[in-house]
Amino acid sequence: MRNFSPLGQPGMVLLLVTCPLLAMLQGATSKAESGHLGDTDPDRCMRHHLWETITHPIYKCNSKMVLLARCEGQCSHTSRSDPLISFSSVLKQPFKSTCFCCRPHTSKLKAVRLRCSGGTRITATYRYILACSCEECS
Repeated sequence: MRNFSPLGQPGMVLLLVTCPLLAMLQGATSKAESGHLGDTDPDRCMRHHLWETITHPIYKCNSKMVLLARCEGQCSHTSRSDPLISFSSVLKQPFKSTCFCCRPHTSKLKAVRLRCSGGTRITATYRYILACSCEECS
């Protein structure tokens, strides 16, 4: 029995079958390895808003609800540790590690005044995050 190719020549036929799910997974992997998460990726590093109640831990003051922001999400840069070369017999830090974290990039100082018993007022301050970015961890 002889094998025939579609071209009429003896030989073997190689049939390539692509799997859409596998292609999607490979695309996601290459996206993460390339160090770029798109602007539409819901898991990317970004600012999230939340409401928080501010109360004084000791004095009896009226509470206030304030809008805060936090940075949350993934940074697509790969974390790594590279060995360091030394000409000394003692290696204090044998590796140089690099990683990226979702951190506040810009923020501004805000203050809120709480009215306390006896008519006194106490000011609470906090940083309101304006933008987040992936920055090298320290």
